[in-house]
Amino acid sequence: MSDSNADHFYNPDEGHGLRHDPFKAIVAPRMIGWISSRDPDGRVNLAPYSFFGAFATFPYIIGFSSEGFKDSIANIEATGEFVWNLASKPLAEKMNQTSATVPREVDEFELAGLTKAPGVNVAVPHVAESPAALECKLLQIIRLKSLDGTPMNNWLALGQVVGVHIRREFLKDGMFDTAAAQPIMRAGYRGDYAGIGEMFEMIRPTS
Repeated sequence: MSDSNADHFYNPDEGHGLRHDPFKAIVAPRMIGWISSRDPDGRVNLAPYSFFGAFATFPYIIGFSSEGFKDSIANIEATGEFVWNLASKPLAEKMNQTSATVPREVDEFELAGLTKAPGVNVAVPHVAESPAALECKLLQIIRLKSLDGTPMNNWLALGQVVGVHIRREFLKDGMFDTAAAQPIMRAGYRGDYAGIGEMFEMIRPTS
């Protein structure tokens, strides 16, 4: 471990030497993977994941990673479908409720007082109150491995977006109004969340 005036460097396998692990605070803010899924018997699950992202366009591909083979991964592996729901500031407390560890038969939509809206191209409901939702078909579930090839207890699900829901109040002049939607994001340590803050435009150079 090296700690100079310029920076604090550490090898992750030797420990960070700080009060709390800074990794999640550095890789922040992160969109929340608020994932709805359904098992083969029709039981619905809704759960938030802090490791989530978009990976491609044309076709749109999104993914999330689960620490542990949880119900969401099991459901998606079995049915090949899931939905990402945008977690907004007005829905923050309800989203947090769906993070509770509950028996498989508990419906998190009902637990959090959320409305199920039916899917169009998937048999998985989405959160009707959410500003936007992305219906997905499974592409891959990948068990992650460390550098030495050891399988980890982490599972990455990648899906292709096959349907997009946008609540009309969040469309302005033909564009999705991100600021009005108030997405919330994981922003560091255990209970830290953030909004999008001030937005600004910067166009890429053409040459």
